[in-house]
Amino acid sequence: MNNIFLEKSILPIGDLILGTSFIKHLLRLRKEVNLTHDEINILQKNRLFDILKLATLNSKYYKNLLKYENNDCIKWLKNFPIIDKEILQNERDNLITTKSKNLIKLSSSGSSGLRSVVYSNKDEISIHRATQILWWEWAGYHLGQPILQTGITPNRGIIKGLKDILLSTYYLQAFTHDPSDLDRALKWAQKKSNPFLGGYASSLYVLANYAKEHNIQLQFASAVSWGDKLFDHYKAAIETVFKTKVFETYGSAEGLMIAAQKDLPYMYIMTPNVYLEILDDNGNEVKDGEMGHVVVTSLVAKAMPLIRYKIGDLAIKLPKDKYPQKRELSLPLLQKVIGRDTDLVKTASGKYMVVHSFTGIFEHISEIKQFCVIQENLNGIKIQYIPNKNFNSDILHLIEKKIQQNLQESTFKIQFEEVSFIPPTPSGKPQIIISKLNK
Repeated sequence: MNNIFLEKSILPIGDLILGTSFIKHLLRLRKEVNLTHDEINILQKNRLFDILKLATLNSKYYKNLLKYENNDCIKWLKNFPIIDKEILQNERDNLITTKSKNLIKLSSSGSSGLRSVVYSNKDEISIHRATQILWWEWAGYHLGQPILQTGITPNRGIIKGLKDILLSTYYLQAFTHDPSDLDRALKWAQKKSNPFLGGYASSLYVLANYAKEHNIQLQFASAVSWGDKLFDHYKAAIETVFKTKVFETYGSAEGLMIAAQKDLPYMYIMTPNVYLEILDDNGNEVKDGEMGHVVVTSLVAKAMPLIRYKIGDLAIKLPKDKYPQKRELSLPLLQKVIGRDTDLVKTASGKYMVVHSFTGIFEHISEIKQFCVIQENLNGIKIQYIPNKNFNSDILHLIEKKIQQNLQESTFKIQFEEVSFIPPTPSGKPQIIISKLNK
C-alpha cells in the first residue's frame, strides 16, 4: 500500500478508532531526533524533571523523594534508588501512579528468565510502536514495504492481523522455527519486491542458516534485529546469506526503547525516551569507554514510572573524543552492549527453540519466579525453576503442554527440577538456556 496514503489516511483513522496515538508520536519523534545537541539536552532534562515530579507526587514508592536542590534534575535523580525486576514485582502496586482500570499489562521474562510486570497506557504503547517504526526507518524501511517479521505472537488477533495486512507483513512464529514454517516464509519473501526483514537476532540467524542449507536465494533490502544480542557471527551469517545489512536495536519488553543503529557502527541513544546511566558495582557512574551496568530511566512511562531500572545488561558508552565527525544525528552514542551468546535448543528433527520460545510462555506464568533450560542431548530438555507464590504441580503440566503444542514433537522429553537458586552470568543475568550439545 502507498506509504503516503497509509501515513496520511489509513493509520490516523486507525488511531482514532482504537484510541491510540501512533502517527502523532511518529511525526514528533522524527523531528526530535534531528534537533541540535543543546536542544536535545534541554528536551531530555525537561522530561526527566517532569517524570521525577510525577513519580514523587503520585507514587507511594517515591513519595519521600520530593525534595530536590536548585531544580537540578540530574542531582535529584541520583537520590532515587536503583530498582530491579524483583522490586518491580514486589512494589508494583506502590509504583503505579493512576487508578485507571484501562492499563495494559506488559509481562516479560527477558533473556534472564526472571519475570517482571509493568503497566502502561495506550499513549505509552503508541510511543513504543512509533519508536520501533522510526528505528526501522533508520534502516531504510518505509510504511507499507513488504516485511518478513519473526515473533512469538502467532495468534495475531483482529488488531494485529489487520496491521499485518495494512503493512504487508508476513509474521513468522519464532517458538520452534519449524522447517516448513521457515520455508513458507522465505518463499513468500522471494515473491515480494524489495522485502524488509525484522525480528529476534537469534531467530534471523536460524532463518539465514536454513536458507543457506537449502540453497534458497533471496535478498532483503535491509534488516533490523531486536530482542537479543546481535553477535558478530549472527550478523555475518544474516548479511552474507541475505545480501543485506543488519541494523541492531536495543530495548526491553518493559517498554524501554534505548538505542539503535543508523549510519554508524554504534547505536544512537534515544534520549527523547530515556535517560541512560552506566554504573559500576557500587552504583557510581563509570567513565565513557568503560563497561558498567545498564540503568535506565524512562521519560515516557507515566502510568508506572521506571526510574533507575537496572535491566541486567552490561554496556559501554562511546567516549566523546571518539565520536565520528560526520554523523547524521546529534544524539549520544552507545559503543557496545555486552551480552552472552544465546544458545539454541535443537531437536532431532531439526527444529530450533530460542530464548523467546520459552519467555513467550513463562511471561504469563506468575507461579514461576525464575527458570533455566538445560539441554544435554537431542532427545529433550530439563527446566530448572524457582517456584513463586500460588505454585502447584499443575503449572508444570501446563508449561509442558504449551511447549509441546508449539513444538509438535511428542518424543521430545521435558523434565522439571525445582531449585532454590539459579546462578547468574557475569552480567548479573541468570542464563536462560544452557546447551551442552557441543561440550
